[in-house]
Amino acid sequence: MHFDFSALYKALPSLLVGATVTLRITSLSIALGLGIGIVAGLARVWPNVALRAVAGAYIELVRGTPLLVQIFLVYFGLPALGLNLDPFVAGVIAMGINSGAYVGEIVRGGIESIARGQMEAALSLGMTWHQAMYYVILPQAFVRILPPLGNEFIALLKDSSLVSTIAIAELTRTGQIIITRTFKSFEIWSGVALFYFIMTYLISRIVRFSEERLRYSE
Repeated sequence: MHFDFSALYKALPSLLVGATVTLRITSLSIALGLGIGIVAGLARVWPNVALRAVAGAYIELVRGTPLLVQIFLVYFGLPALGLNLDPFVAGVIAMGINSGAYVGEIVRGGIESIARGQMEAALSLGMTWHQAMYYVILPQAFVRILPPLGNEFIALLKDSSLVSTIAIAELTRTGQIIITRTFKSFEIWSGVALFYFIMTYLISRIVRFSEERLRYSE
């Protein structure tokens, strides 16, 4: 028994295409998740009690159910309500909503990690609550939440393999298709794992670089 490098070499172009799809769906999901998460995180610390309750319910509901179930709910469940979505769109929406809940908690934690005196000092200077949050609290919180945000993005990239269940030809699905033709499971899955490692490593380096630049600018 030996490792068939030629089978992996022949599969590399197809795996590269699959990796490109994975990056596309992950980047779009991150953008959607960031937007939702920032709103949810701010809502969690907003003075309005009803808004805090709604944001809290969303975060607890999403974090308390598996991403795979959420993908199925969006792709297979929404058609029952008359809304048929393309698999790629459904995958992005489900992953974005899921990521938004985790980003929301990260944002909330970052905001609450800033000393309460910072807000009190800003208010005493005549700022409104919104101005103090935007100009004083959020810039400081962003530096603190960058590392956990990076971890969330890496986790989301790896979790993107779940969209293979709704026939999106991303990296994992592409690997499965190649294996059905070549029967080279070990070689192809090794290639798939290598691509995931490269992508997650690059994201971690980008996050680390951004973190160091922000610390230097302080």
